[in-house]
Amino acid sequence: MLTKAERTSKFIVETVAPIFNQQGYAATSMNDLTKATGLTKGAIYGNFESKEALAIAAFKYNVNELFKQISLHQQESDSALGALYKITEFYRSYYQFSRKLGGCPILNIGVDAHHNESPLMAQVQRVISKSQQHIQGLVELAVAEGDLKEEFAQMEFGKLMYTRIQGAIFMMQTMDDHSYVVAAVDALDQLIKNYET
Repeated sequence: MLTKAERTSKFIVETVAPIFNQQGYAATSMNDLTKATGLTKGAIYGNFESKEALAIAAFKYNVNELFKQISLHQQESDSALGALYKITEFYRSYYQFSRKLGGCPILNIGVDAHHNESPLMAQVQRVISKSQQHIQGLVELAVAEGDLKEEFAQMEFGKLMYTRIQGAIFMMQTMDDHSYVVAAVDALDQLIKNYET
């Protein structure tokens, strides 16, 4: 059971997460946050020591929502190779999912925080590294399970896959056209298939 303070913090984060994601850290004012939550500036700062601390909490919330959905997809598979395909399957419906978050949190906040060495940027970099390592780990496990050829593990597929997906998401958001992501994951699926044993 959450305490009153924990419930308030949770409410604040869930309310402001899409605002930070859509507008960016610099463009989001405390007025935006007080208006959205109906709380005073003092009440918000009573739960978060700074605007950046709140932005980090909001980013983590959005990323956790994203990772939860990917994880649910991957649980439907009983092999590492199947889990790789479940990632591309998830991104086929990413357009609708990301709209609920205010866009892709990793892309939006990464671009927004790009020009400063802030704790927020460090969080984005950590999430990207973790995502790439997860994909690479699946590749290596699929090789060990005998489903993918050994040379596929040498391709740094974690970086390749993540780069193609994020690039396609940028184009999807910029052009308001989900076909960029569909084309990217189709190409990734074909690349994986080429290395199946």
